[in-house]
Amino acid sequence: MIKWVSLAAETRTEEDFELLTKLFAALGFGEGQSERYQHLRLQSFTPNGSVLEVVHRKTPRPHPDLELMISDPDTAAEIVKKLGLAIFEDQSGPAPRHSVRSFGVGLPGGTTVFVTGVRTTVAAELANTGLEGSLNAKGKRFAIVVSRFNSFITERLLSGAIEGLAKCGGAEDLEIVRVPGSFEIPSAARTLAETKKYDAIICLGCLLRGDTAHYDVIVNEVARGIGQSAQETGVPHAFGVLTCDTLGQAIDRAGLKMGNKGFEAALAAVEMANLKKAVVGRTSSAVRKSKRQSSKRGSRSTRK
Repeated sequence: MIKWVSLAAETRTEEDFELLTKLFAALGFGEGQSERYQHLRLQSFTPNGSVLEVVHRKTPRPHPDLELMISDPDTAAEIVKKLGLAIFEDQSGPAPRHSVRSFGVGLPGGTTVFVTGVRTTVAAELANTGLEGSLNAKGKRFAIVVSRFNSFITERLLSGAIEGLAKCGGAEDLEIVRVPGSFEIPSAARTLAETKKYDAIICLGCLLRGDTAHYDVIVNEVARGIGQSAQETGVPHAFGVLTCDTLGQAIDRAGLKMGNKGFEAALAAVEMANLKKAVVGRTSSAVRKSKRQSSKRGSRSTRK
């Protein structure tokens, strides 16, 4: 089973490479790993949401090197113009009557990009979408707490978590802490969180049901401890502790039929770290606005 897919857009010249990566960054794509080899250059990006589509057009258009379906084509067009890139075949009418806009972007070296999107307003977007964290881990610091017990499974979870952070551009500043078993994970996670050095903590372990009640006791305490640490420290904790009846179930969740739960925990940690930043930023902005308004009212009252 394929676990992930990476889609590549190939530019025709190095100048086009520079311009296209600059355009993606300006459109808000999270910049990931940058690689340079003897025969090629590569810059990865992580959009907030991505969908793979297969399209057949009854009326063929000139073959583009890349097609983008985005949420706000009008803003994208303004960004393209600011970058000094040429727009052609702008197929749209005045908003709001024409809800869809489609246009091509021509790069100097011959690379072409077609952009299509549904027009939206800020008010409509806020009314129909919630606040979400992006999958851009660049500039953020993460810690992984991993249990040595059942290491055959937990080391696979660890590899998946590191891969997940790397895909989001956040595997460079990473602390890995190993503990004896899953029961010790909450304590280590809290110790790390209380330092305030990390944007999120990823907790990885594996518990297998046995013949006694020991499993149920440990599962409840581990889940309670990790949740309590996250709530009381304010640092997001991603739960990547497997609680399985059999070894086969654990293996399936550590990279086989059910994917890799370590990878999923890493993505959750990145998203929650960004969500916290977005919420705190919005709250701070609201507080500053309220203080300014209060100050203005006080100033008017004094003048009277």
